[in-house]
Amino acid sequence: MPGRQYTTLLELAGDQYGYVTLADARTLGISRHRLAKLAERERLRRITTGLYRFPPEVVPVTPLDAYMEATLWPGRRGVLSHETALDLYELSDVNPARIHVTLPPGYYPRRKETPAVYDFHHARLGPGETQLHEGIPIVTPQRAIRDARAQHLGPRLIEQAIDDGARRGILLGGQAERLRAELLPAHARPA
Repeated sequence: MPGRQYTTLLELAGDQYGYVTLADARTLGISRHRLAKLAERERLRRITTGLYRFPPEVVPVTPLDAYMEATLWPGRRGVLSHETALDLYELSDVNPARIHVTLPPGYYPRRKETPAVYDFHHARLGPGETQLHEGIPIVTPQRAIRDARAQHLGPRLIEQAIDDGARRGILLGGQAERLRAELLPAHARPA
């Protein structure tokens, strides 16, 4: 029968798609040793150093799990960005093959193996450039569009992202026009 610590950890994991970090456990007064024991007893699955997930029969898997894991994996410093953010916001027809994560400048995760599915970028993000999407840290739509263009996403997809954002009310108060003027060549802008 799971105890109080397990229940407390599970409550937190419910808000994080089943994931908990060593830092989460420490905040709750749960030791590294206790996490290891829970993993040993298969009450948690160890993803990598300091990152665990409750089994699917306890916290069901969702299509957003991989995104939460991507933000927690690098020491909880990751923010979804670039094409991944565009895809989650449903702005344009991008279909990224990798999960784009922005990390603070100079921060490089000390992991032996970085999952091949992650594409790390480094940038200083201001307070108005990030938000939560279904509880997952992500850059704002405007920042996602700018970052995707800076990474050479084609003008057609950028224009589509801006149009989708304006049509769906995600880009407001002249944001679409400013992005169009800033990021699209003059011949690609609507007349």
